Amino acid sequence: MLSVATWNINSARLRVGLIEKLLTEAAPDILCLQEIKCESHLFPAEALASLGYTHQAVSGQKGYHGVATISRVPIREVTRHDWQDNGEARHIGVEVLGRDLLIENVYVPAGGDVPDRAVNPKFGQKLDFLGRMTAWADTLDRPSLIVGDFNIAPLESDVWSHKQLLKVVSHTPVEVETLKRFQDAHGWVDLGRQHVPAPQRYYSWWSYRNPGWQENDKGRRLDHMWASPEVARQATAHRVIEEARSWTQPSDHVPLVTEFDL
Repeated sequence: MLSVATWNINSARLRVGLIEKLLTEAAPDILCLQEIKCESHLFPAEALASLGYTHQAVSGQKGYHGVATISRVPIREVTRHDWQDNGEARHIGVEVLGRDLLIENVYVPAGGDVPDRAVNPKFGQKLDFLGRMTAWADTLDRPSLIVGDFNIAPLESDVWSHKQLLKVVSHTPVEVETLKRFQDAHGWVDLGRQHVPAPQRYYSWWSYRNPGWQENDKGRRLDHMWASPEVARQATAHRVIEEARSWTQPSDHVPLVTEFDL
């Protein structure tokens, strides 16, 4: 068995205690973090290694972005793609040693507030990032798992109100269509919806701007775990650790965990 978790932590240094809580309570074999918001040498490597996660691949950046994959089983870093073509630390790929599996950890750009590349360059950068990611996926020929904050909620049941969010960045038709092209490029299987079929409620993010997140439940499914078909067939369980949104000084995202019989 192998369990893999993904979590946009929104600062690894500020929330190292929450990472430790997750590792102690959920105990995934591998944890992929996004938005670590620190340079690689400032990542809390020793604290996490002391819990048994001695295998680490970190791509950091001062104050923004950054991804890290930590593991208690041997892994080896194999790739760092710059799909935004601007030097931002948004991807790291590792190989799980002794198993035929790549794990791609990605943080897709949020895309700003206006869903129009003519007036909002960040939105165009997001679409272009996904386009480059799609070209990469089209050449991928190994069993793979891609996880992270995709910053897109593709299905109507992935948001609290499809009608009200149709023109809001993360749920616009052009983003959904662009993400679907990426999915089709490698035949990725959406593990979340494999185990929690639509239209069941499934969210992974609630805005800090909404203090009553549980009462109002205005969530979106921005975080994803997708697998090659052969890997997806070996997924035995999937869960959303929604209670993490109520932990002290929480991230606005919650962890996802998938278990595999590999």
